[in-house]
Amino acid sequence: MPTKRLPGLIGYAVLMIALLTSTRMNGQSFRLMRFDEDYSNLRDSTSDLYRKIKYTRLSKRGSAYVSFGGSARLEYVDFNNEDWGRLGIGHNGFLLQRYDLHADLHLNSRFRIFTQIRSAWETGRKNGARPIDEDRFNVQNLFIDAAIIRKKDQALILRAGRQELDYGSGRLISVREGPNVRLYFDGAKLIYTSPRWSIDGFVMMADTINPGALDNKSSREINLWGVYGKMTVPTLPNIDLYYIGIRRDRSVFEEGAQKELRHTVGTRVWRYRSGFIYNLEAAWQFGSFGSGNINAWTASVEAGYLFEHINGKPSLNLRNDYISGDRKKGDGDLQSFNPIYPKGGYFGFSPQIGPVNLIDIHPYATINIGKKMLAQADVVMNWRYSAQDGIYRPSGTFNLPGSASLKKYIGTAYLASIVYSMNNYTSLNCGIQYFKVGAFIKEVVPTPKDGLFINTRLSFKF
Repeated sequence: MPTKRLPGLIGYAVLMIALLTSTRMNGQSFRLMRFDEDYSNLRDSTSDLYRKIKYTRLSKRGSAYVSFGGSARLEYVDFNNEDWGRLGIGHNGFLLQRYDLHADLHLNSRFRIFTQIRSAWETGRKNGARPIDEDRFNVQNLFIDAAIIRKKDQALILRAGRQELDYGSGRLISVREGPNVRLYFDGAKLIYTSPRWSIDGFVMMADTINPGALDNKSSREINLWGVYGKMTVPTLPNIDLYYIGIRRDRSVFEEGAQKELRHTVGTRVWRYRSGFIYNLEAAWQFGSFGSGNINAWTASVEAGYLFEHINGKPSLNLRNDYISGDRKKGDGDLQSFNPIYPKGGYFGFSPQIGPVNLIDIHPYATINIGKKMLAQADVVMNWRYSAQDGIYRPSGTFNLPGSASLKKYIGTAYLASIVYSMNNYTSLNCGIQYFKVGAFIKEVVPTPKDGLFINTRLSFKF
């Protein structure tokens, strides 16, 4: 099958299902990770076409069933002066498309198979698709769940195969929902859950993502491993504790390109309810970079107040991040923090700067307009943490050297966005971002220009 037909075929299938599933299902809620959805509660409900798609009985008692789902996403992106004019492109408008379909087969209460295919396409970008833009066809998830322990209030599940990962705030391991191409890994994970604890232990292989169909390259060796635990106690803050290890044959920082073995230990304390809300996180990294040593860290404070009993439920918030950079270029040791697999839009949608060698102050506010619309406004002020290190992309990859400059202020991003939930299945997201360059960009970019980014995204899920 020619690869150029794939988005049309998958998109046609998804959109046809959209037309067929016009029946509204009260309480419909889609998860970031589609395999976390549970439709077993439809076992005894009145059957219609949509419910048959979400729950088809395969056994008399209903313990065996299959559920289907999918999504379609169209996004128009309009960049002006990407990378502050350094690329010399000026205006750059392009279209992104993403389609996926999945099937969730439960053979009984202890055995399950989940599979998902995805197609992501980019059209019209002057300087070609980025790695986050295009992966024309791949198997995004294909794993087996086997329940070792299955009790009313306790479970231990072994998950083996291709799977997506997402933990905490997405600072270190994220599925990367914002960009067009989501991440996945091949490996195994043990999942323990109880009323108080949720603990995952995993060993994974990260693939190299190529833009064609079924052409992603497997590493064939473990390069990501760790343990992530979350403790939940009523009336107390939620507490996350984690250890993450990575091994990479070649990592690039301003210090150079070397083999990297890095360990991360960290904790997160958070609460999202009405009234005072907060998200505090700190992590320390150690290991080796070539023949040198790694000693890096990050700390983040996010606090705000949600006015639950005021019309529109507005919130006022402030985020402050400190992320270490290299102290002395050329000494062999490395203090640059590695965000591993971070969320693409942690500092606002389509940020220009990634979470390495960075200090930022980020006030933002949200308000609900009616029942279907959420508006948000942000200001993000950015400095380099160390003048001996450069700036990095949102993925954590090296972008622009900085040791030749003593200036630290990178610039300020002003953002505004609106999310309109048309119904349970369809949403529209529009945003605009203006980046005012600071002293550092003015010094290291020959003809620096302020950046303007506009995007419009239409999403459908079933």
